This record gives sequence, C-alpha cells and structure tokens, in this order.
Amino acid sequence: MGKTLKGLMWFTDIGFVLYWAVTFSGLIPESYLYLDYRNELLVAWNLSFIPLDLIISATGLLSLHYYHRRNPLWSSLCMTSLLLTSCSGLQAIAFWVIRRDFDIMWWIPNLFLLLYPLFFLGNVMKGGRTSDAGSNRGRGH
Repeated sequence: MGKTLKGLMWFTDIGFVLYWAVTFSGLIPESYLYLDYRNELLVAWNLSFIPLDLIISATGLLSLHYYHRRNPLWSSLCMTSLLLTSCSGLQAIAFWVIRRDFDIMWWIPNLFLLLYPLFFLGNVMKGGRTSDAGSNRGRGH
C-alpha cells in the first residue's frame, strides 16, 4: 500500500465520519444543500447511505491498521473498502443523473468516490498475494 492510497483512504474514511457528524448536527449551510433537501423521500435516500459509508470507513481504517501491523488481512479489507467506496459514488451519481440534478457541489465528491478506488484495485490485489504486507516491493507505489 503506497502513501497516496493511504492518504486517500484516511481522507475518505475520516471524511465519511465527519460528513455524517456535520449532517446530523445541521452545520451544512442551506446554500450547499442538494435540491429538495427537505423532501422526506430525499432525506430517507441520503440517510440510506449511512450503513454503507460507515462500513467503508470501518473496513478502510481497519485495513490501514492491519497494514501497519503487517497483518495480511489488510488487503481483503482494503479491497472491500475500495469497492464499496466506488459503489457509493456510483449510486449517488446514478441518482443525480436520474433526477437531472447537476449540482457540481455534490457531483465532485461523488465522482471522487466513484473513481479514485479504481486506480488502486490492481495494486491492492497484487499486494495481497505477498506475505510481507509492509513491504513496498512490487507494489508500484
């Protein structure tokens, strides 16, 4: 696992936790809320991401912990976190496309979630086959 992936995972996993904390505390300014934010159905749709986002954070943070401890479980957890992160972004983008809502403030973070994991999946799969989880040998990053 390279420094770039570690940094992106920390950013994403802590970011999910912070997003939900800010959301529940009502700190997002009204001007940054998505279209029809008060619509009961859209609120339910947004809240439906909580389990997925928190599983992403848990698997990502555990992966980083296990990687640091040279535990080979890091790669399976990392792969799970990356795949679920991409799925989370895809689901949100698909929803916004169906609604024809192209607010850049919501597209940018969700495109990030959709795309960044795709650049690292191959290296994580290769890295998971080695017994030395802490080595950078053969990982490219």
